[in-house]
Amino acid sequence: MHPLSRYYSVWSLLVSVRTPLPRPDRGLLTRRRGPASTALLLAVVLTCQLMVVLDATIVNIALPDVQAALHFSPENLSWVLNAYTLTFGGLLLLGARAGDILGRKRVFLAGIVMFTLASLAGGFADSGGLLLAARALQGVGGALASPSALALLLTMFPDGRERTRAIGYYTAVSIGGSAVGLIAGGMLTQWVSWRWVLFVNVPIGVAVVLLGRRALPETPRQRDRFDLAGALTSTFGMVALVYGFVHAATDGWANTVTIASFAAGLLLLGAFVGVELRAPSPITPLRLFGDRSRSGSYLARLLLVAGMMGMFFFLTQYLQDVLHYSALRSGFAFLPLTVALFVFSQFSARSLMPRFGARVVMIAGVTISTLGLLWLTQLDAHSSYWSLVGPLVVFGVGNGTAFVPLTTTALAGVEPRDAGAASGLVNVMQQVGGSLGLSVLVTVFGTVSRHALAHPAAGLSPAEARTHAFVVGSGAGFWTAALFLAATLVITVVAIRVPRPEPVDALSEGETDPVPALAVD
Repeated sequence: MHPLSRYYSVWSLLVSVRTPLPRPDRGLLTRRRGPASTALLLAVVLTCQLMVVLDATIVNIALPDVQAALHFSPENLSWVLNAYTLTFGGLLLLGARAGDILGRKRVFLAGIVMFTLASLAGGFADSGGLLLAARALQGVGGALASPSALALLLTMFPDGRERTRAIGYYTAVSIGGSAVGLIAGGMLTQWVSWRWVLFVNVPIGVAVVLLGRRALPETPRQRDRFDLAGALTSTFGMVALVYGFVHAATDGWANTVTIASFAAGLLLLGAFVGVELRAPSPITPLRLFGDRSRSGSYLARLLLVAGMMGMFFFLTQYLQDVLHYSALRSGFAFLPLTVALFVFSQFSARSLMPRFGARVVMIAGVTISTLGLLWLTQLDAHSSYWSLVGPLVVFGVGNGTAFVPLTTTALAGVEPRDAGAASGLVNVMQQVGGSLGLSVLVTVFGTVSRHALAHPAAGLSPAEARTHAFVVGSGAGFWTAALFLAATLVITVVAIRVPRPEPVDALSEGETDPVPALAVD
């Protein structure tokens, strides 16, 4: 599926909404918006989210070409992904706070401009260091733009049916964009060059800036301080942890640098909690964690994305290194997953949640996703593509079903003053979950594959031994990813108590469709 087809699909769904779009919160926005401008705002938010999420995976398909061109080692190759996701995830909370203080439209536009310029620089990079620096700057730009965009969406759509529907679109783009990135990356790498997986952001970024200047309302500035200490301790703490996992994959768990990295990460994250407890204007108001269901949804999202990103990472290399697919063919191999994600995210928002409630839908979705990953553990060096189709569809159905209720639970009941921070936390869990999950899975993969390569089966040629080592290592990675999802299921069952639908006896004045009332279990 071409990326433009994704935009057309989202836009078609957007304009097909039959009920009028709601008016914004007049206490937060500086001017009233009509339905047409609200639709344009939603289109800008969706395009922004597609761009920043897509960039976390569009590089996946190009990794073999990037490795050959810029001479990355196999273990350090994951930093092409982590340099982006770590700065994005680590600075999201500061970006959300910046939007609250400086005005969300200003911060959004500044972030998109930075993201676009960094993409241009990354496309021209002639060394690994320059590419990693550009990827890190992309993450900073995304961290400024994404939470402000989602916070504006929350203020435009009050709690209820329309917010659930808008979040359904947002979630479809958030999770579907990851799969679209693989397809788009294959097309660009095969037809042009790996550099175009970065250059493609430039025209999209320019369009978002031009439309955003027109469509986005400005929010008033607040007289407050930036929690710079909180942003720095959280970001460097996560970087230290991820570096520890990646370093363990090459040098072992007992290595001094590995142990020092873990110790520094834990100390910095502990310092982050201490800073937030004392800060007059924390980037993470701890009151957001006072709700058990919201806290559970954050942790469940982190673990679910951790498993998902590992699947993308290993399957991409399996398709190219074991099945010997081209970059283009590898991208299109993920099409069943993309379709399943998009269709079932919409089905979850429109039909399943109003009928069964968020908790039941979450449990069902995570269970299905877990089964899909367990199915992938059966791959071997002689499997065909058709052995992948079933697991891809099952995993797509599960994730598409689960992500919408996870998002609505994380944002339900949030006060307007905390909209930016709550939006930032949703994206933090997604980005940090991807980084931590990928680093853990790469560590497991590296340990198992090295052992298999050091003790090859009798009768295997060197090439066959390398393929066998990769398959054994990726199988261990799939098992670990399945454990992440099993832990997600336990958290969902034990910790989350979210609204369930109740019948509505009468319609309020002016309503054309019943909106399900919600009651807490």
